[in-house]
Parts: sequence; C-alpha cells; structure tokens
Amino acid sequence: MSIIVCHTICYASDMTSSEPALGQKLTAASGQKLTAASLTDDLSFLMARANALSLAAGNAALAPHGLKVRSYSVLALAVDDSRPTQRELAAFLRLDPSQVVALVDDLQRRGLVERQPDPTDRRANVVLATDAGRALYAEAVEAARAAEERLHSALGAAERAQLAALLRRIAFVD
Repeated sequence: MSIIVCHTICYASDMTSSEPALGQKLTAASGQKLTAASLTDDLSFLMARANALSLAAGNAALAPHGLKVRSYSVLALAVDDSRPTQRELAAFLRLDPSQVVALVDDLQRRGLVERQPDPTDRRANVVLATDAGRALYAEAVEAARAAEERLHSALGAAERAQLAALLRRIAFVD
C-alpha cells in the first residue's frame, strides 16, 4: 500500500513520533482492555488509528531526508511528471490550498521543485521536480517503502494488495 494512498484518507495530522500522545504508552493490560472496547469495531476509528501509526512511521523514515509525509507526497507527485497544479495537489491530498503553498514554498526553497506557469491556464502554476528533487525522492522512496513494509508486516502480500485496493475505492470515490 502506498504511503500516499494511506495518507489521503485521514490527513488530519503530521505526527513525528509513533508514541501515544504526551509520550504515554499503553501497558499490556490497558492495551488488552482497550482493544476489547466496542470502539475497535468502528471502521473510521480503525482507519484513523492505522493512519496515525502510518504517519508516525513515515515521518520517522523520511526525517533523515529532510521530509515529512506531506512534503514527500508533494515531491512524489511532482516527480511523477503529471505536472500537477497547486490546486490539483490540494484537492488530491485533501489539504487546504494554503498548506500546499507552504509545502511547495519549502520544497522550492530547497531546490527540490520549481513552479512553472501552466500552459493551459496562465493563472495557475504547475509543480515540477528538479534534478535534485528527483535524486532525493529516489532515496526517500526506499526509506518510505521500508517503513511501510515494517508497519504492515503482519499482512501478507496478497492482504496488502487487497487492503490497498479497498482503500483506493474509499479514498477516490469523488
């Protein structure tokens, strides 16, 4: 399952740690007691919790590359040569346009992406990866995939593929 797909579903936070809030850890007894709670039957809760774990793992893996999941997602889409506009990035990543502007500003300041006028709409800019952005992405994607493999190690390859397919059906219903 792609980190991007996982993170477009519930993009509410940009966590940097896999630890519970305020550094508090669940004990084995309280964890067992809480995992038996009826809340664990709530699909939205399960997706949000899995997303929080995935964000934390992704951010930790991307930190050595100077990226977080959100900036990685923008860079990945810029590398893809689909020539997304900032508006398209905001819609696809389910972010406020002002958040995308800040992300692109940071990546551009670092020489990883550049903005160019959209040839089909002079009022819009497309976001393109630079050679430096492509090089950093090539390193970061390996780190992201390794973190994803560790996080989803309880699932077999077929289960991961099935989960990704199901999440795509939910994430791209628009």
